[in-house]
Amino acid sequence: MIRAVFAAGAPAPEVFDEVTVEKRFGIVMQRLDGPTLLQLSRSGAMTPEQTGATLATLAISVHKTAPPPDVLPLRDTMAGSSRLSGGILPKHIATGILTLIERLTPGDGLSHGDLHPGNVIMTADGPRLIDWGGATRAPAGFDLACCHVLLSELTPETVADPERPRAYNAVMQSDYARLAGMSAEALTAAMGPYLPIARVRVLLGPAGSSALRERLMHHVEAALRSADVSSAGF
Repeated sequence: MIRAVFAAGAPAPEVFDEVTVEKRFGIVMQRLDGPTLLQLSRSGAMTPEQTGATLATLAISVHKTAPPPDVLPLRDTMAGSSRLSGGILPKHIATGILTLIERLTPGDGLSHGDLHPGNVIMTADGPRLIDWGGATRAPAGFDLACCHVLLSELTPETVADPERPRAYNAVMQSDYARLAGMSAEALTAAMGPYLPIARVRVLLGPAGSSALRERLMHHVEAALRSADVSSAGF
């Protein structure tokens, strides 16, 4: 995945080789020297405004990159994640999310899927994104929804100042809308339908307290019920 997105021009590290050392598989990659955006923001070396602006610039760069053929569409990645989750999701949620994706008919775009300050390395040549394992063929609205859920719902649970990641997210969305030439309302509208899918991605992972996971499940179920009513014409 990293090799594919690097070749397509995304701000990713270069992959040089695959090796086996003492029966352990490894990937030889370009070394990215520098602190993470998270380290700089936590130390105060970068303000929330600078942090959010950096995320917005990276997101625009990713979304302007044509998705490589090897990147799977959103429905396939979510179906695969659900199968590998060991039954974490109730069956009606797993089925409902796939039905929602089919209804949305996501456009052909590249989404990183895990855009947050911890996955950004600030090199001398500019910021670079790591952790491309969750990349998928989906529109920008999906990536923005994932970022929103990570920074405004998941990360605030784990930091001393929960308003800081929320501030990063607010600036990121504002700057992204400006760079993309769209209104804040248009960005919210593009992101909204993908929020339940982004929340399910969090539920499929190990992160988050039981209280947060319960809230996320409630939001997802409410969104799926609303989508069912809407599609029924009520």
